[in-house]
Formats: sequence, C-alpha cells, structure tokens
Amino acid sequence: MTERTERSEGREGMPSRHGMTEGSPTGRAVSRRGLLTGGALTVGGTLAGAGAGAVAATRTDAPAVRPEPVPVAQVGDAVEPFHGARQSGVTTEPQAHAAFVAFTLKPGVDRAALGRMLRLLSDDAARLTQGRPSLADTEPELGLLPARLTVTVGFGPGLYAAAGRADRRPASVADLPAFRVDRLQPRWTGGDLLLQICADDPLTVAHAQRVLVKDSRPFAAVRWVQQGFRRAAGAEPGRTQRNLFGQLDGTANPKPGTPADTAVWVTDGPRWLRDSTTLVVRRISMNLETWDLLGRADREVAVGRRLDTGAPLTGAAEHDEPDFAALGPDGLTVIPDFSHLTRARVTDDRLRILRRPYNYDGAPTAEGHADSGLIFAAYQADIARQFLPIQRRLAERDLLNEWTTPIGSAVFAVPPGCPEGGWIGEQVLG
Repeated sequence: MTERTERSEGREGMPSRHGMTEGSPTGRAVSRRGLLTGGALTVGGTLAGAGAGAVAATRTDAPAVRPEPVPVAQVGDAVEPFHGARQSGVTTEPQAHAAFVAFTLKPGVDRAALGRMLRLLSDDAARLTQGRPSLADTEPELGLLPARLTVTVGFGPGLYAAAGRADRRPASVADLPAFRVDRLQPRWTGGDLLLQICADDPLTVAHAQRVLVKDSRPFAAVRWVQQGFRRAAGAEPGRTQRNLFGQLDGTANPKPGTPADTAVWVTDGPRWLRDSTTLVVRRISMNLETWDLLGRADREVAVGRRLDTGAPLTGAAEHDEPDFAALGPDGLTVIPDFSHLTRARVTDDRLRILRRPYNYDGAPTAEGHADSGLIFAAYQADIARQFLPIQRRLAERDLLNEWTTPIGSAVFAVPPGCPEGGWIGEQVLG
C-alpha cells in the first residue's frame, strides 16, 4: 500500500482516489452527493461534482486583454532598494526566479559572531541588489545586472537562542503543529537563518546565492536550498501567479499600500519588532499524474474557481466575490464546502496572508514520476492568528489535499530593514 493510498483511507468524509482511470479532456459531470457522503472519484477519473455541469455550461472563452511585455533590455538593469525601514522581497512585485537558502548555525556561534555574519551579508546584498559586485567578488561581471534582485533575511527560532535574544523572538515564530496531511522530510524542514534571493534573471540569483553562501560559511552550514520559478519577467505583467495545476495563486492577497497591508507588517511595538513580518515556507509536492486524470470541470470544482480566468464558479472575473449560497440545478451549492476556495477563505482583511509562491519542477524519478510542486511562501504579521487557522481548515477538508502533500516546513521572523551603513538584524541583536 502506498503512502498516498494510506492517507486517502485515513480521511473521514474525504474523497478517495481508488479506482481512478484516465478521464476525458472536458470532464464528465456526475452527482456531487456521492462525494459529500464519502465517494469522491468515479471510473473515468471525474470528481463527484454538482457544479461541474453548470460550470461547463457557463464558461466564457472570450480572449483576455494582456498588457505589453517589458522590453528585455530593461529587465537586467532594473533595481529594487535594499535599505529602508522594511526589507524588500516581501511586498515587492514578485520576480521570475527565486532561491530559498536555509542555514544551520555552527556550534559556538554567539551574538557577536552573528553580528559579524549579518554585517557581511548585508553589505554584499546591498551591493549586489544595486548592480555592484561584492567586495571580494571573484566574478564581478556577474554582479552588474541586478534584474530587480532582492535579498530578504529571515531568523529562525534557533538564531534567537544562539544570540541570547529569545525574549525578542516573535511568539508565533515556532515550529508549526503537526497536520495530518503533512509528510515532512528533514531535508526540507527547519532552519536557523534564511536568505530569500529573488531576481528576474536566474544567473543573477545563482551568483548572489554563491556570494552569500561564501559569506555565511564560517558561521553556518547550508541546511537546504529550494529553487523556484514563475512566469518570465514581462510575460504577464500584472497577472496573478499560476501554479503547475494551472490555478491562479494569490488572488486574495492583501494589497500593498492599503489598510489590508497591516496584515503583513507589524506596525507598532519595540524597535526590533516594528516593521517586521513573519514567513512560513512550505514545500508542497503536487501529484500531477493523478491530477491529469481529472476532467477540467472536475478540477475547477476542487479549486472552486475557473482555471482560465480565476473567477469563482459563481462569477465572471477573477476578483468577483464568490457566492457560497448559490445553488446549482441539483440543489447543491455551486461552490462546494470542500473546495480550496471555500477552505482558504478569509473575510477579515486583517487576517489575510500574503502568498508569494514559486513553482519547482525537478528531474523525474527513475520510475518516470514527476518531482513537481510549489514552494509556498506566506507572509503575515502573526502566524498564529493568520496562517494557522487557514492551514487547519485546509488540512481538515480541502479537496486539493488529494493531489498535494506538504513535504517541507519552516518558519522565520523577517526583522525590520536597515538604513544605509546599517545591517539587517541590528535592532534584534543590539
């Protein structure tokens, strides 16, 4: 018995993948009552979905109007700030490429040593983000095109302990509780220090990663590296990110510069806390092979949105408000309770999370199975108040759990930014 089969059998009230065969490209609408009472997939690979037929009948195929792409010549020279009250790379428009690099501190590294390391990292990151090589750059030519490079520094619980500053660790920055959908692997989990390195050029990301890992080597060892991608720079400006399921990911994000922005940043408190945020990084494996067995309408029932436009099943455009009370011809709700949209729904702007995810797509296994998924990066002012309630609802009954498995998890505090001449973390360690 496989691990995924064991998980399916262990979920009360959740659908099962037993008996799946290859589905048709368009999907076949069947009764969703079977799913609500425990039967999920039928022969033919379709979900039991009441909204499926209605969705197929109301789909709009009108072509979307897309903005003009950014000229390639402007991509390499574009610059994002490094210095400021808040760190860049959080509400910054997401770049096309990212590397998340987590470290384990070496034994004996104390507050003074951490200060030296963070000064080195801050100085080199400040130079590289502005298109200037680091001081000891052995390949200075690779540092000349910043391509909107940002370097965001995160502190894990272990860093606060090593620094003797446990009293300055945000209370919600702690290992997440166990969820029944988790199958966490040590090689993708935990970390004392995180560098989130993002740019619109993969060579820029690779060079910055190499420089900053060299800076960290006397103080810490690399624990894990996760590399991800989004659409190429300028390919779809202003469009919400798509994951490898084809789903728009981040539609309900709080908007920078609005009152909802306070969901992301801590806006008061002591100086080491003000203008900080917290980060949850979850590595989520996607079972694309079984997802491919579903018809399109059935995929949309699982998500709760149309895959082409991102509109809720009761709407016409991505940002339309979903109508969870709307009924289909069979008398069941068009957007089911088990859909991802329903389970992830947050109505209080102060409790939203900022999703900044990246896709990953590794080499297939020897058996030919895909190694693909999502590096789910979520920023919020308080993990306990914002992320955890959402994750509990998702773990309880999100139908997408049938095709996704969290295999890595880590949490970090993202301290305030720094002025020119300063360094990241000086408020915490000082």
